Amino acid sequence: MKKEVIVNENELIKAAGEGMDAFIDVFVKAIYKAIGGELNADNMQQLNADQVTLLAYVILRDEVMDGGFVLLIHDGYGAFIFKNPFSRMMRNWGLGELSSLLNKVHKLYTHHHEVIERDYTDEEFMALYETLPQFDDYDDEFVENEEDWTAAVATYVDEHIDNLARGVTA
Repeated sequence: MKKEVIVNENELIKAAGEGMDAFIDVFVKAIYKAIGGELNADNMQQLNADQVTLLAYVILRDEVMDGGFVLLIHDGYGAFIFKNPFSRMMRNWGLGELSSLLNKVHKLYTHHHEVIERDYTDEEFMALYETLPQFDDYDDEFVENEEDWTAAVATYVDEHIDNLARGVTA
């Protein structure tokens, strides 16, 4: 059974005035609240494709903006992003360039994820960036386009509110 995700109309109106990140965040918080605060294999089944895709985008954005695709993979999100239809969903949401970028990074993920996913000291982890420079251009491309891509996600969310929230409270 799908979880009922409820957003507060007043929060939504306020967030819309604050910008796209705040607007998206209202839905993300409501989705996490509906599933008990953490996304996992069990409760993922309780969400629809758009809800999972929105959470995936925010995870991708936050991880890559913080430390690139190497960090995303090291933190355990590689399989979630690259072994699910996330790239296809991004294309369906109108983010073709992001989908193309993800398909390119997927190839690197396939070749390097086992090394990246190992446990490391902070110093050893930082050295990964030097040994895996092939991720650098993709990290840069994501950072350069993040604002436009987040705006496109916010537009999709705004145009598909009923897919992302089952109820709106006053």
